Amino acid sequence: AELGVERRFVPESCPRAVRAGDFVRYHYLGSFPDGTRFDSSYDRGSTFNVFVGKGQLIAGMDQALVGMCVNERRFVKIPPRLAYGSEGVSGVIPPNAVLHFDVLLVDLWNLEDEVQVQTYFKPEKCPRTVQVSDFVRYHYNGTFLDGTLFDSSHNRMRTYDTYVGIGWLIPGMDQGLLGMCVGEKRIITVPPFLAYGEQGDGKEIPGQASLVFDVALLDLHNPKDGITIENQQVPESCERRSQTGDFLRYHYNGTLLDGTLFDSSYSRNRTYDTYVGKGFVIAGMDEGLLGVCTGERRRIVIPPHLGYGEEGRGKIPGSAVLVFDIHVVDFHNPSDSVSITVNYKPSNCTILSKKGDYLKYHYNASLLDGTLLDSTHSLGKTYNIVLGFGQVVAGMDMGLQDMCVGERRTVVIPPHLGYGEDGVEGEVPGSAVLVFDIELLELVSGLPEGYMFVWNGEVSPNLFEEIDQNHDGEVLLEEFSDYIQAQVDSGKGKLAPGFDFEKIVKNMFTNQDRDGNGKVTAEEFKLKDQEAKEGHDEL
Repeated sequence: AELGVERRFVPESCPRAVRAGDFVRYHYLGSFPDGTRFDSSYDRGSTFNVFVGKGQLIAGMDQALVGMCVNERRFVKIPPRLAYGSEGVSGVIPPNAVLHFDVLLVDLWNLEDEVQVQTYFKPEKCPRTVQVSDFVRYHYNGTFLDGTLFDSSHNRMRTYDTYVGIGWLIPGMDQGLLGMCVGEKRIITVPPFLAYGEQGDGKEIPGQASLVFDVALLDLHNPKDGITIENQQVPESCERRSQTGDFLRYHYNGTLLDGTLFDSSYSRNRTYDTYVGKGFVIAGMDEGLLGVCTGERRRIVIPPHLGYGEEGRGKIPGSAVLVFDIHVVDFHNPSDSVSITVNYKPSNCTILSKKGDYLKYHYNASLLDGTLLDSTHSLGKTYNIVLGFGQVVAGMDMGLQDMCVGERRTVVIPPHLGYGEDGVEGEVPGSAVLVFDIELLELVSGLPEGYMFVWNGEVSPNLFEEIDQNHDGEVLLEEFSDYIQAQVDSGKGKLAPGFDFEKIVKNMFTNQDRDGNGKVTAEEFKLKDQEAKEGHDEL
């Protein structure tokens, strides 16, 4: 005679129970007391969907559903007076029949419901939240209220990418994503009238279904965004900032907004080297690298329309915001020349270095960021060269000009006057600006340009006879070498300093040996002597 309700399964969590006026979706098995089944929603493959407490159900079911939780299972016994009474249902329910229903509640909502948002993780830093017209990239699991999964971006291994608030999403998701931070995780529960309504969506989402989205926001930008720059470390001394056309060497870590690393120059143990403002890098980086100092560290955040766009590249997904943490190692311009800063100059500085002079000096060589490359001090000996003869890089030949003994200077050499794009393997990076701190210790004046030997006094009128020691009318290389050595030792002649004696003498001898037979005759010597009067000659 009375309604009977047996709660056969009650879920641990029951945030909401059925009330009159709610809309429910449930499965059921309908049978008579003897076990004979008269109806089943399972056989039809769809839930029974109805408002509760509005007379759309038999009175006993209207009462039995009140207080149920989603995923709760009830066994309900309904007497005839609360079911189909003395009339029954022709051909299905006999008169005065007691009905048994095994009910499983699947879904529950109310017309007054709104989108529900439950944030279960929020990052400490949240510099920006989702606004209308923003473009977002997020992962999600989509389930019904009973926990049944109907879709997941994780299974596709690809984020869902969309604009927010402009109708590209169901209205409930448009609302539920607003205010999210990158890295935030939230559960968004959407009633069907803000989702796919009475019709549902294909085979996956039935009509009148509440949807639950477990969302993790990975990325966020607006098409109107420009790059953002955060200066993390700027050197106190910044004499020069990068401009369009400069060539930069820098290290970087490249990540997505959620912190996922996609590239790093550090992992390759090599800087990234490029021109700035010339389109050699993505537009956002071209802009972000302007105005930097050597040694500066900055973070550059680049929206996808200034990065790799909708298509992405390699490990970079389409429409991704990029974050570059950069460290500028050095930069220069192809028009740069050698920069010289005199740190100390002696009061007596009358003899200045010039091409051909033999120099002895100490140096410390480093990169612009201060990394030490080499030092003569650590070797315990000077570096010795003949200035202007290509024995050092072109920039050093320029930097050592017009220097006096005891002077100290800093010489900055751009790579096109140093070791160029290739550098020196294992020692000097390619395209590196070099800094030399130099102290000149000794200067031996060279000879006039074009000469390897000069007389300090008058030339003997019997020069050939003096060289031809055995008076056989022929001068061999050994005789020639001995004679030149004697002149240098006695102070009557001077060789170009810094060069190998044997090479100089052999070169002088070859110039005199016109027929190349390894002997210089008086005739050859005189001919050369005549040429010497008309032009330049080593002797």
